Amino acid sequence: MNNAIMQIIFTFGEAIRRGTPLLLGTTGEILNEKSGSLNLGVEGTMAVGAITGALLGLATSSMFLALLGAFVGGMFCGLIYAFLTITLKANQNVTGLAITIFGSGLCLFLGETLKSTNKFPAYTTEFFNAMTSGGIPLLKDIPYIGTLLFSYNALVYIAIVIALIVWFYITKTKSGLRMRAAGENPAAADSVGINVDAERYKNIIIGSGIMGLGGVYMALFINNGLWNTDWISGYGWIAVALVIFANWSSARAIWGSYFFGLLLALKSRMPSLASAFPSILSWTTEIPTELFDALPFIVTILVLAISSMKKNKKTGSPAGLGLNYFREER
Repeated sequence: MNNAIMQIIFTFGEAIRRGTPLLLGTTGEILNEKSGSLNLGVEGTMAVGAITGALLGLATSSMFLALLGAFVGGMFCGLIYAFLTITLKANQNVTGLAITIFGSGLCLFLGETLKSTNKFPAYTTEFFNAMTSGGIPLLKDIPYIGTLLFSYNALVYIAIVIALIVWFYITKTKSGLRMRAAGENPAAADSVGINVDAERYKNIIIGSGIMGLGGVYMALFINNGLWNTDWISGYGWIAVALVIFANWSSARAIWGSYFFGLLLALKSRMPSLASAFPSILSWTTEIPTELFDALPFIVTILVLAISSMKKNKKTGSPAGLGLNYFREER
């Protein structure tokens, strides 16, 4: 029985680890969308955060600089997106897709170039241990509960705090009210003195920085700091769907991200679960592993399909989402 319980705990622990980059990507996208910008560049922004954060972190053996590099890399993508869609009034969907192509290509180019020339920095043992280990002292030693809730690296808890802060900012502060006004009805917001462009710029750039943190988490924690040609693996697109799944609430995105993290964890954890519960899960050993790879994306498609059939249901989607604001047409 103890082994079975521990296998369940390990599975949920893996779900939390894999759900953390989704939470960061989703939280950043919620900031973008609540201000009225449908940014489809999450995948590319996370990729840029992954490569900038990984290179800086591995070169300096500093977790702080790794996170800072990822945040700045994400902000850079957000600035490009904001300039094109707000200042130049480019189509938001096309611009977001361009950011995804640009970010993914830049990550691949830099990584492969450095790898082929043997210049990709290798992590030190001390840095690797600092990045992958962690937990809250004393609490992590509590049987079962400690392993499940208090045994993760710092960024897992930082992601939760960021999501809660963003929720509080959006729903409880005057700055959040101005941001929501810019997303709901930019013309009305402009008429009462709110600088719509500034609100969108600010939230796009900060939100994109948060996405970048999700990218470096995958680079340094999930892939152990080793170069991978596909660090992000579609997580950015899942994050876009998770915004709808969480009804544009970063607080709801916490459990939604961990649910999708569980789907992502099933491939590696299912054999252990089947061994621990042979009478219930032995049949899962016959399932092709490719199905587990596809499962999160199948659920993503279902989320988008179901949401599209509930157009009359009240959601947290801003009325001005995806629409550029032309002040002269007010």
